[in-house]
Amino acid sequence: MVYIEAMIRWLVFLPLILGAVETKTLYNSLDPGSLTQALAFYELYPESEEGKAALQRASRLLTGSIEALSGSLARLVHRGNSSALSESEVVAIEHLAAHLPNRKLKGYLAQSEKEVLALPSEEIDLGRALLLSQLDGEEGAITTTRAYSAKLDLIALQILAKLPPNATSEQKIRATNHYIFEEMHFRFPPQSRYAKEIDLYTFLPSVMDNHLGVCLGVSNLYLAIAQRIGLPLEVVTPPGHIYVRYRDGEKITNIETTARGIDVPNERYLGVNTRKLKERTVKETIGMTHFNQASVFLHNESFEKAVKCYEKAKLYMPDDPLVKELLGYSYLFVDKVELGKQLLEEVRDMLPEEYVAKENMAADYLDGRVDKEGIRAIFMEVDETRSSILEKQRRIKEVLDRYPNFQAGWHQLAVSWLQLHRFKEATSALKQFHELNSNDPVAEYYLAILHGERRDFPSAWNYLKNAEAITHKRDFSPKALRELRRELIILCPE
Repeated sequence: MVYIEAMIRWLVFLPLILGAVETKTLYNSLDPGSLTQALAFYELYPESEEGKAALQRASRLLTGSIEALSGSLARLVHRGNSSALSESEVVAIEHLAAHLPNRKLKGYLAQSEKEVLALPSEEIDLGRALLLSQLDGEEGAITTTRAYSAKLDLIALQILAKLPPNATSEQKIRATNHYIFEEMHFRFPPQSRYAKEIDLYTFLPSVMDNHLGVCLGVSNLYLAIAQRIGLPLEVVTPPGHIYVRYRDGEKITNIETTARGIDVPNERYLGVNTRKLKERTVKETIGMTHFNQASVFLHNESFEKAVKCYEKAKLYMPDDPLVKELLGYSYLFVDKVELGKQLLEEVRDMLPEEYVAKENMAADYLDGRVDKEGIRAIFMEVDETRSSILEKQRRIKEVLDRYPNFQAGWHQLAVSWLQLHRFKEATSALKQFHELNSNDPVAEYYLAILHGERRDFPSAWNYLKNAEAITHKRDFSPKALRELRRELIILCPE
């Protein structure tokens, strides 16, 4: 809480230089709707008239008792260390928050992950479920779950304190955005940090403690708060991303949690191969936290751990094709070949509604066009260094020497050349991919761009038209293809 800590440091020195008049002036400068500021002021000036007034203000904001807010509970609100809550503090917060809408959910009373899994998605208290799922089997799991749930309650109470009676959903969104991103300073972590410790920025307790989270981590926080303030939201997952949105009939308000809650147009989330946005249930959202962690283990070649996490994700999203596929590969890597093949057979010909073209790596493996070591090379982790790119490229080349018809191998080889800004070599690799599969709109799009850069406009037009034909068959006209067509018309009309 950078903002709060800075404010506290500033306030600490004021008694040395300010008298009663100045203290009163400072009190009058507090935001009347800020519980955080009121309790911070009370802790520093508990014996002053203004400090007592600040405590009374906080009591009114929380619609609770002054006694419940005094002492350590007051310090808790602005220091945010929910893991240190005592039983009496948790009970006090639960009493203050007893009227919150999430109390009507059956999942609010869940005591184990097993109970959560048995509930329909619409009855799940997301915040509590995430905590129970992460802490399953750990000593003191219920105590820790109640402590962090109480912290979520306090956040919700502070947001509600700034809202008028019968606030609209739009007002709730603005207030939540302001509190999470402006007052509490939740932020997206630097890429160099989250790439290595994505679980630290995904699971709810870590996100709450550090005020840093990837898209899934902050979206989970936002959703848990939304359930507590009566804000109905939907969960949406473009490839490799997640955000939340509010729907009012035909009007949709997107809430981009990696960019302080701004409303990003739907089309920005679509791609050449992504024609629709997939909506998720609350239960699936829980599964995605384990899916994220599994993906880190997969890329780090910690395959036993990846299997455990994918299996846990599958409990929450049993029909998800990507979970099945990645769990299938993970089974191969731990020598559970038959289990892996069974899952890969289920997805080999599957084309999800949201995509233009299907993936082909499962079919390549099942049809003998690559072995499991070749697939391992595809999942090899690459950081921002040239050496890591070259090492992955070396492994992929070795795979292609043995399996020249491995489609994903040629695609990943092209990506590595693009990362190295070697466009001629990237073009060559993509052409090899094109010979094996001319129905991938992304590859055709890249080839059109690369030939356009080389002023080979006839070829650029051919690849663009092929990409357009592929997407048209799926009733989709990607913005990227439309923009490329406009550029080619300017440079070289048909």
